[in-house]
Amino acid sequence: MTSASSSSTHADPAANSFQVDLRGLVDLLSHHLYSSPRVYVRELLQNAVDAVTARQALDPEAEIRIRLSASAGRVTIEDSGIGLTAAEAHSLLATIGRSSKRGGDHGLETTRREFLGQFGIGLLACFVVARQIRVITRSARDPQAPPVEWLATDDGSYTVRELPEDARREPGTTVILQARPGAEEWTVPAKVEQLARDYGSLLPYDITFTEGESGGEGSGGGEGSGGGEPRGITDRPAVWDRPFPTPAARRVALAGHCAQLFGFTPLDSIDLDLPVAGVRGVAYVLPEPTSPAHRAGHRVHLKGMLLTDHADNLLPDWAFFVRAVIDTDTLRPTASRENLYDDETLSAVREALGARVRAWLAELAASEPERLAAFLSVHHLGVKSLARHDAELLGLMLPWLPFETSEGSMSLQEFTAAHTEIHFTRTVEEFRQIAPIAAAHGLGVINAGYTYDADLLALLPTVRPDLKVTELDAGAVTERLDPVPTSAELALAPFLSTARTRLEAQGCDVVLRAFQPVSVPALYLDDRQARQERDRTAALDSADSLWSGILGALRGSAPRARLVLNHNNPLIRRISALPDEALTGTAVESLYGQALLMSQRPLRPADSTLLNRAFLGLLEWATHSTDSQEGQK
Repeated sequence: MTSASSSSTHADPAANSFQVDLRGLVDLLSHHLYSSPRVYVRELLQNAVDAVTARQALDPEAEIRIRLSASAGRVTIEDSGIGLTAAEAHSLLATIGRSSKRGGDHGLETTRREFLGQFGIGLLACFVVARQIRVITRSARDPQAPPVEWLATDDGSYTVRELPEDARREPGTTVILQARPGAEEWTVPAKVEQLARDYGSLLPYDITFTEGESGGEGSGGGEGSGGGEPRGITDRPAVWDRPFPTPAARRVALAGHCAQLFGFTPLDSIDLDLPVAGVRGVAYVLPEPTSPAHRAGHRVHLKGMLLTDHADNLLPDWAFFVRAVIDTDTLRPTASRENLYDDETLSAVREALGARVRAWLAELAASEPERLAAFLSVHHLGVKSLARHDAELLGLMLPWLPFETSEGSMSLQEFTAAHTEIHFTRTVEEFRQIAPIAAAHGLGVINAGYTYDADLLALLPTVRPDLKVTELDAGAVTERLDPVPTSAELALAPFLSTARTRLEAQGCDVVLRAFQPVSVPALYLDDRQARQERDRTAALDSADSLWSGILGALRGSAPRARLVLNHNNPLIRRISALPDEALTGTAVESLYGQALLMSQRPLRPADSTLLNRAFLGLLEWATHSTDSQEGQK
C-alpha cells in the first residue's frame, strides 16, 4: 500500500495547452507592443523576405520574386519563397511563439541570423488592421505536397485545407488581407506603397508594388492583369555605398538623401563604417543648434528592413548634433522590432560610432579649418560637451573652441596667448558687470556661466600646465584697480566712514579706487565665500539658540562683498563733498542699489528695503529742496 501510495503521489500531471484569445492578443499588439498599425506592412515584407531567403538556401538557382499590391480594403503580397505544407501551416501560422526561423525546424542549414523575424508573432500581427487573412502556399521542400489554403478571422478561428493542383502551380506563398471596419485607411494603395518604401527600400531582394487588384492571386505566376505597371520599392545599394565620380558629387548626393529623409540640408556628413560590427551608414550634421538635452531620433535598418526612425540610444548623448541612418545585421531588436535592445553589443557599437564622430572632428581640425569653424559656429556646445570627457580632444580642439571673454568672443588659444592667469565668473550677470572694467585694466576674465564652460576651464590646466585658472573674487579685481593717493583718501575719510556705516547692515564693505571706464560710478563685487558668509549670517539671525551656537562656531574670516567707488567719476566726487551727512548716506545707498541692479543678482528683502528707502529719500530731498527755493522767492 505504501508503494502504491507513493507511486500515485508522484505521478506526473497531464500536460495542457494554453488557450489564446485572439481578440485580446490583437488588442495587446495594437495598443501595447506596436506603436502604430503601420507595422503590418513590415510584417508582410518580413515574412516574404524570410521565405525567399529560405528558398535560396534550398535552391540557389530559384527565381526570386516578391510582389505587393493593394486596393481599397485589400492588400496582397506574393513571394516565390520556401512555402508551407498543410502540417507546417497548422504548426507555424497559428502557434504563438513558434517560428520557422529558429533554426533546424525544417532541416534547413540557414542560421537564424539570416532571417529578419525572430519572435514568432508572424502573420497574427496583421490582425491589427485585418478582419481576415488568407494564405495560399505551396512547399518547395516537398514537391509532391499540394497547395494549401490557411484562412483565419479575427474571432480566433482558422481553417486549413488542401487545394487543387492548379490553385498554385509554383512554390511560394500569397497572403491576402481584408481590412477590418475602421482600418480601411491603412489599406489605401498610396499608403501601402509609402509604407512599403519606408520599411523596405534597403531590402536585399527586388520588391514591386502594383495599385489595384492583383491577377492570379494564387497561381504563383504571371504579372497580374490589373492595376497598371508594377513600381519598384527597393532602392539599392544604399546611397552611402554607391560609387560617385568625385567626393563633391558624393557630398551632394548625401545632402539630397538627408533632405529627403530628415527634411534638412546637413552641414556635413560623417561615414559610419564598422565592418567588424556589421554596421554601415552615415551621420548628418544638423545645420542649426539644438539643445544638448534633446535626444535625437536615429534611423536604423536591420538587414535592410527599417527597424525604427527614432532610436535614441544608437549614439552617445554628446553627439546630439547629428542624425544618423544605418543598416546593421548584428544589433538586436526589441520584441516589437521598433527599437534597439540596449545590450553589450549596442554599447560597443555606440562607443565605436562615437569614435567615428570624434575622428571626423580631428580630421577637420587637422586639414579643413574653415569647415571646422563653420561647424563650431553652430555646434560648439556639442564639442565642448565631448571635450569635457576627452582631454586629447580638448587639446586638439583648443585652437578653435570659442569663449566669451573680457576682450570679446575669441578662441581659447587666442585668449591664453595674452593671459597666462585666467579668471572666470560662474554667472553671466557677474561677467557682464566686470568685463568692461577687467578689459580696461588688463585682467583676463572668461564668462563660464554658459553650459560646459566652467567644466572645461577646470580641465584646462591638465592640457596646458603653464596656465593658472581661478574663479574671480572681489580681492583679485580690487587689487588690479588703481589706488587713490593717500592724501586724497585721507581727505575723504569722513565720507568713507559714513558710507561704511550705512552699508554695514548689508554685509558690504566700501573701497575707494580709480578705474576705467569713468562713466561707471560704483562697482559691486561679490564672490562665493562672501555669499556663503552672508547666508550663514542670515541663517544665524533666524535660528534658535541651539543652531545659533552651531552657526556662530562656523563664523569664517572670508571677505565680505565690496562696493568699489570710482574716484575718477565726477558724481562720486560731488557726493563725497556733500555737507549733509544724512543726504550723503542716502546717496551711498542709492549707489549701492544701482550697482546691485547692474550686477543682476537676486535682491534680498533687506536690499529691496534699502532701495525703496534710498529712492524715497532722494525724492523727499529733491522736493524739499524745491520747496525751500520757492519759499526764498
